[in-house]
Amino acid sequence: MKPFTNHTGVAVPFDRADVDTDLIIPARFLKRIERTGYGDVLFQSLRYLPDGSPNPEFVLNRPQYREGSVLVAGRNFGCGSSREHAAWALQDYGFSVVIAPSFADIFSNNAAQIGLLTVVLPEARIREILETASAREGYQLTVDLEGQTVVDGFGRRDRFEIDAFKRHCLLNGLDPIGLTLQHEAELVRFEAGRPDWMPRVAAEG
Repeated sequence: MKPFTNHTGVAVPFDRADVDTDLIIPARFLKRIERTGYGDVLFQSLRYLPDGSPNPEFVLNRPQYREGSVLVAGRNFGCGSSREHAAWALQDYGFSVVIAPSFADIFSNNAAQIGLLTVVLPEARIREILETASAREGYQLTVDLEGQTVVDGFGRRDRFEIDAFKRHCLLNGLDPIGLTLQHEAELVRFEAGRPDWMPRVAAEG
C-alpha cells in the first residue's frame, strides 16, 4: 500500500447524505476480486443516463471537477453493505480523500486498508466547503495526515481526529499483509521450531 502523508486536490462537492455502497458501485459489477477497473462504473446510476451517455448534470461529469481528487459529501457516507469494492471504485477513479461529517465504520476501515483517507469534519464546516466548491472553480483542499489538518485555498485550517493505529498504518503504507510481514522473523522462527509431525503448508512454485 502506498503511504499517505498529505494530498492537495480539487474538491468535488457531492451534496448528498446517506450515500450507500450500492450507489457508490452497484452489486452487478462485483464480479472480480481485483481492485482495479471499477472507476468507470463509480456512481453508475447517477453518472450515466439510461442510454449510457454521461449525465451532464452529475458533478463528476462537469468539466471543472473531472480532475478532482478530494470528494466532499454528506453524513453517513458509505452506509449499506460491507463491500470493499466501494472504496476500490473511489480510489480507482482518482480520489485520495473523502471528507464528510460521518462515515459508516466498515466503509472507513475498508478505505484505510487500501490507503484511501476518510476525514471527519463538523457538518457546519462541510456545508461551507460544499458551497465554496460549488461556487468557485478550482477550489482546492490540502489534507495533511501527519498534522491532521485540512487547509483550503484561503488558508482556513481545520483539524481532524483519526484513530492512532489507522493513522500509523496509512502513514507507513501498511495494509494487513504489510503488518503481518513486520513480524516475518518471528514467523520464520516459529515455523522452524514446529515439530515435524505437525501439518505444513508448502509454498507454491
